[in-house]
Amino acid sequence: MNAVPVNGGTAARTVDLRSDTVTQPTAAMRDAMLGAPLGDDVFGDDPTVNALQSCIAERLGHEAALFVPTGTQSNLVGIMSHCGRGDEYIVGQMAHTYRWEGGGAAVLGSVQPQPLEHQSDGTLALKDIEAAIKPDDAHFARTRLLALENTLGGKLLPFEYVQQATTLAKEKGLNRHLDGARLFNAAVAQAAQTGGDPHEVGKRGGDIFAEARRIAQCFDSVSVCFSKGLGAPVGSALCGSREFIARAHRIRKMAGGGMRQAGMLAAAAIHALDHHVDRLAQDHALAKHLADGLAGIEGLQVEAPQTNIVFVDLTGAARAQSAALLKHLAGQGIEATGLYRMRFVTHLDVDSAGVDQAVAAIRQFFTASK
Repeated sequence: MNAVPVNGGTAARTVDLRSDTVTQPTAAMRDAMLGAPLGDDVFGDDPTVNALQSCIAERLGHEAALFVPTGTQSNLVGIMSHCGRGDEYIVGQMAHTYRWEGGGAAVLGSVQPQPLEHQSDGTLALKDIEAAIKPDDAHFARTRLLALENTLGGKLLPFEYVQQATTLAKEKGLNRHLDGARLFNAAVAQAAQTGGDPHEVGKRGGDIFAEARRIAQCFDSVSVCFSKGLGAPVGSALCGSREFIARAHRIRKMAGGGMRQAGMLAAAAIHALDHHVDRLAQDHALAKHLADGLAGIEGLQVEAPQTNIVFVDLTGAARAQSAALLKHLAGQGIEATGLYRMRFVTHLDVDSAGVDQAVAAIRQFFTASK
């Protein structure tokens, strides 16, 4: 976090809570990147990319994996590898693949999304999934895929639900794709549920990978992001069967995703898998610390976080102050997103002092505005 001048020249650190995508590579990660052996990944001979693909596939229990530049491309390639022109996929209204990826599956793949409303816990009702599956009739798009996201808006999908939804999809002849951009955050939260004290989860990295694997095994394909909570600068991976990844490789090429000496980026992802998974529990603890610090402020409705994302709704008279609040926070070195519904995301470049700084700035604003 950098120092910025505020209040006529006094200094405060910049605390960037906009997203966990803003993380900077650590010194050790930069060293790993510089020391990575390189080849040409389009020819398939970059040893570091190949090592990453083998590593993430093995850890998630799939046969193969494909390194791609972004999570959006990973989801796009995944959906297009499952579905052809005139097919459709079932997805949530607030899922990233439907709402925040530019309509890529429809625009580039001619794959129709069938969005469903979420339940309060982020799930899609099983009866709604079943009802959305089209009969084999020329009037309808062919339903081919169920796409879920875990975590969704920072919420962990209950594992029993994941099993039920994916079993239903399989029984109905659908493939199953997981947008697991924050899969390891989900695994940390799930491990905490099954293993006791969440503050101890980070000391049991093997448990986190075991939980991630349990989730991933419910799906035919899984997209996982390295550039969010894991702190790599770039990159995601798509995991699945060897046959599926072979199709995905061709589509990645069409989508412009073939990279050359990509091993420098893959090395960052390998370092993240080896060193940053077991610290995600710290981000979750800081998110809870932030939510607790904001509790009780009049005009704020704080949603209790399950992982590293805190949503805060401005209510009543506070809604009219939303723009002024963001301006105040910027002046205090706090970066956040949202307006009437604000989002704060903790990550490896945020510490307890930064969270305290954010809480103090928000409390100061509402105290002064009374």
